[in-house]
Amino acid sequence: MGIAQAAGGIPGGGGPGGGFTAFIPLLLMFAVFYFLLIRPQQKKSRELKEMLNTLKTGDQIVTSGGLYGTIIGFGEDNRVKVKIADNVKVDIARSAISGKAAGPIEGGKGKGD
Repeated sequence: MGIAQAAGGIPGGGGPGGGFTAFIPLLLMFAVFYFLLIRPQQKKSRELKEMLNTLKTGDQIVTSGGLYGTIIGFGEDNRVKVKIADNVKVDIARSAISGKAAGPIEGGKGKGD
């Protein structure tokens, strides 16, 4: 007795529509990946792009490297001038900004001061 016969299958091939039913689990897995992984990532990317386009002078930001600062101007080639401390101004790429700072940035002294 063959495996196909023992499993109740028809020897010599499946019936009509048998090929489509094999793709149903693949379609379901794709749907799960789309709604749990791909769609939320697209939404987050869209929100970040919108936030970068609405930046203005005076906004307090945090960079992808963890630096907090205040935007003091915009340069060419997608550069942003950021004040990170008294008398310390740097140019960073607009794409290096990961978000707006949650609270006010304190310019106080550090531990060792």
